[in-house]
Amino acid sequence: MVAFKNIEDKLHQFIRKYYTSELIKGTILFLSLGFIYLYFTLFLEYFLWLKPTVRIFLFWLFLFVEFFLLIRFIAIPIFKLIGLRKGITYEQSSKIIGNHFPEVQDKLLNVLQLKQNTNQSDLLAASIDQKVQELQPIPFLKAVDFRQNKKYLKYVTIPIIIWLTILLSGNKVGVSQSLERIVNYNTAYSPPAPFLFSIANSKLEVIQGKSIVVFVNAVGEVLPTEAKINFDNQQYFLQNNGNGTFSYTFSDVQSPLDFFIEANGIESQVYTINVIKTPTINTISLDIKYPYYLGKRNEMIKNATNILVPEGTRITWNVIASQTDS
Repeated sequence: MVAFKNIEDKLHQFIRKYYTSELIKGTILFLSLGFIYLYFTLFLEYFLWLKPTVRIFLFWLFLFVEFFLLIRFIAIPIFKLIGLRKGITYEQSSKIIGNHFPEVQDKLLNVLQLKQNTNQSDLLAASIDQKVQELQPIPFLKAVDFRQNKKYLKYVTIPIIIWLTILLSGNKVGVSQSLERIVNYNTAYSPPAPFLFSIANSKLEVIQGKSIVVFVNAVGEVLPTEAKINFDNQQYFLQNNGNGTFSYTFSDVQSPLDFFIEANGIESQVYTINVIKTPTINTISLDIKYPYYLGKRNEMIKNATNILVPEGTRITWNVIASQTDS
């Protein structure tokens, strides 16, 4: 019976190697299928900009699928490998070994069946020993070949090709943003606008009281045919100059103005027109100090345009102005 115990040990080693191979295969399939499904989910969000309710469904469906793949391809082989869950029996192992080694055929299965026979006899024991001796040289472990798992590596190339395609196409940021939107499934996101507004003016400055023409460019795949400008809680149509260019004239600008452009529900950022205030002279007064020898009282004259004074008179101009700093 010692020889039969050796057969049992070899079968036990075979079963461990069998599930180790299953674990290797499962790891390859878990990673491959997991990443393929992840990219599938991200591409749906990338192209469709789904609503929060749909993204909630996709998020939890993704977790469910990943959990299922983890249990199916990783957890179950590990449980069977360490004995927490029943795996293949010795009889099932013998069939696998018999299919791999032609010289074994049904001998191993017959030995196991004879060993389970309740009517043991010397003749039966001798038959078992004879078959066991014939099976002793057979390396059961070779019936499991780890290299057979190479055929599953083709599935790994699929997510790798997808990732390389994303990198080469320059859409890495967009896919990353899709992942962020899927994770933050409760947040509402708006798809990017088909066009953007930009101001063509190099400077948005105007001298107080003067006029300024603001030039607007619409850039994108789809260009609006009309646009509006909003300022001071009012809305006005821009002049369409063709090819996505517009303009609007602000007249008699007295103070800084904030405005933004709007078309088809798409708004630009807020721009500000700065006003350069015009310096003005309000009043001029002259302090006149006559020479002492004249005996004439000093005086002040306001808003004088022309004045005639004796030689040696000292005059100080006092100017009061607005919008000046010197």
